[in-house]
Amino acid sequence: MVGSHSAGIRIRCWTVFCLGLLTCSAPHAVLAADCPGHPDAIGTSRTLVVDPREHPRIGAMQYPQTLPLRDHEVVLTFDDGPLPRNSNQILQILADQCVKATFFIIGQQALANPEGVRKYVAAGHSIGSHSQFHPLTFNKMSAEQAKQEIDAGIASTTAALSDPSQLAPFFRIPGLLRADPVEEYVASQGIQLWSADFLADDWRHISSSRVYDLAIKRIEARGKGILLLHDIQARTVAALPRILHELKARGYHIVHVVPATPPQQPATPTEPEQWLSHPSAAAVAALHWPKVPTFVFGEAAPLPAPALSDFNSPDGALLLSAEPFDHAKQHGVPMPREAPWPRLAEVPPSNTLATLPAPAASLFSLPDEAAAPLQPPLLHSHHAEQTDPAAQESGGDAKPSVPGNTVKDVTARAATTKHIAGARTRIGHGGHRTRDVAHGARRSVRVASLRKR
Repeated sequence: MVGSHSAGIRIRCWTVFCLGLLTCSAPHAVLAADCPGHPDAIGTSRTLVVDPREHPRIGAMQYPQTLPLRDHEVVLTFDDGPLPRNSNQILQILADQCVKATFFIIGQQALANPEGVRKYVAAGHSIGSHSQFHPLTFNKMSAEQAKQEIDAGIASTTAALSDPSQLAPFFRIPGLLRADPVEEYVASQGIQLWSADFLADDWRHISSSRVYDLAIKRIEARGKGILLLHDIQARTVAALPRILHELKARGYHIVHVVPATPPQQPATPTEPEQWLSHPSAAAVAALHWPKVPTFVFGEAAPLPAPALSDFNSPDGALLLSAEPFDHAKQHGVPMPREAPWPRLAEVPPSNTLATLPAPAASLFSLPDEAAAPLQPPLLHSHHAEQTDPAAQESGGDAKPSVPGNTVKDVTARAATTKHIAGARTRIGHGGHRTRDVAHGARRSVRVASLRKR
């Protein structure tokens, strides 16, 4: 839709700008008192002249830099025009309030309404570009696709102007969908990329009252900045008079932004920290640090590495000697004096570990009587001691018969001893019950012995 003729106009226009010959005029500030027939107008407090090459990206919503505004200063911007039905009403409201703004033009709209573009310029507003077709895919485009869309939008807008130099080197990405290829290309062309500091959401399906509320609320939250609106929306037409009236009531001022045209119109003097979107003490201090120059060393020959011969030791003996200072003393080299402070006496290391005596072998041996096998005790009781009947009949001195002298008794006594020994090993696990079992075993032996007799 854009012919080679319009493309040639665009290229010539930006070439002239890059050479610093752009003659875009900067309107003077129009104060409220100078607005004829509208004494209550907010007016335009001042004009800010910026150099796009020094500050290629602005807008606190996306970038670390924004316009260097003072407290309670607002810049009005409008996207997507011109659309005569609503854009003309926006122009009239701004004229009644003596307010200057910045309009970002869609190339297709400029081709359809070239007269509307010229009206912006005639009213003293700044004109930037907003792509050719307003695609919401800039964050997915290749570098070549983005270049074609940007160049076509600039060419279409330039073709609608009677003077190509009236187009400011300002660009805003549709939908604020930033991408590295877009930012890099725009910066390479000397164009300043605009984001915003706050929105009013006037492109959404909301009421004009809601647009007014959001605009005032977000301006108050930040205190200054760039407001993004759309001049093609009827809700914006209805909300704009209330926004301007409320801004004046709250002590705000409108600032108009134009590009620098050196040497005729240089950039407004500013401090580096004024451009910071979110200034901090560390960031402000860093801006005032001296810049380190970039040195380029051309034809710098490397220094030769030292050789062993440089140390007066062809064979390297000095470097490998265990006592290098002896060699130096022989050649009369003065040695460093001993340090004046006292030196610590070297204490010979001593073994502080205590030597414990080794245990003797006798500690692990048992006496013979302890090593003898345990013999079962004889069972003595008044129940077991019986008189031998044969001795009683003979009337002789018969000794009491001791049970267990027969083979059967010895066998029974051995079994009982084993049973008792097993019971004793369980002492502590059975308590009184274990001792009762042992006692019962001994009674069983005595009864068995009596029965056999």
